Amino acid sequence: MENTQSREKREIAEEEEGDNDEEAKTKKTTMTPWEQHSAVISIPRFDYNAPSSLLRRSHSGFLITCTIKREKSATKEAMCLLEKFCGAFAARESTKLELADAKLTAKRRKVCPEESDQEGADGDESGQITDQCCKEDGKLSEDVSSQTKEDIGANKSSALSLVKLTGSGLLLFTFPHEDSTDTIQIVSDIIDSLGSADSSSPQWCHRIFPIQATCSLNEPDLRTVVQKLVLKFVKDKQSTLASPIKFAVGYNRRGLEEMELKNSKDKPDGSDLLPLLDRRKCFEVVAAAVKDAISDSVVDLKNPEISVLVELLPLAAIPSGSLVAAVSVLPPKMVTTKPRLCVKVLVPQAKSKNK
Repeated sequence: MENTQSREKREIAEEEEGDNDEEAKTKKTTMTPWEQHSAVISIPRFDYNAPSSLLRRSHSGFLITCTIKREKSATKEAMCLLEKFCGAFAARESTKLELADAKLTAKRRKVCPEESDQEGADGDESGQITDQCCKEDGKLSEDVSSQTKEDIGANKSSALSLVKLTGSGLLLFTFPHEDSTDTIQIVSDIIDSLGSADSSSPQWCHRIFPIQATCSLNEPDLRTVVQKLVLKFVKDKQSTLASPIKFAVGYNRRGLEEMELKNSKDKPDGSDLLPLLDRRKCFEVVAAAVKDAISDSVVDLKNPEISVLVELLPLAAIPSGSLVAAVSVLPPKMVTTKPRLCVKVLVPQAKSKNK
């Protein structure tokens, strides 16, 4: 009797398990491709407020080229890279601030020696209490410092917004403000790390363009942004620059075809959207801005000390006639000049072919 009951229970359990399997298979087959993809790869949602924000003020960020039709995989890969190196950069900056505070505190103690003399006159007991308090405060400050570094790194990575673009093979991540972080240093750290044997090379991301600032694609705004970034670059690298300063200009208009198609419907006469869409005109404006910032400068397309790169951002959901450009002023180690001026690839072609 017991054997019969146990056999019946086992059969019922097997039937229920089979029903669950069939239910799971049915659910999987009825899932949309996006739902199946999101079940495996977790990526952030688009920030649909970002395009209008880019039209209002300047932002920093990263424009990434990737394999076409692999944008979702490249997004996950890019997020891993950026979260890792934005956090490392924030921790490094926090350490610099702590060292500066420590130097300032030591300087104040040297300037006011009478305070330490007065403390010494209070007796051994008070000295022991002070030492104990200092140790506790030091331990507490170390804990707070480590937490601060982690919090800064988390805040930097979480501040990134994924922006929807009209062009294929492109990803755009932006920070809320122009001076949110040093994007050039972060990309430089990424490129340097990928050269080591310990790090794995990215599979879908090809290049990361560090965006220092954005502006509307018109002559006054572009000229102002270029002058500001060039002056900042010269100030930071003044000791290493030779006279005359050699510079080059690069201009990419990825996604322009989709924009022209969209605006041709709005403008049946086929008139140009903006004069700066013309490559020659954009070069003239940027070169004039560099000359205004550095009077002693010459164009050198082979070995530039300063590379001014302008990237048209093919933003989705922006008003017709509005275009946004990303601008950066890069050092020689960040760019290649052949066959054209552009940011260095993350993985050299020879290495990727061997892989």
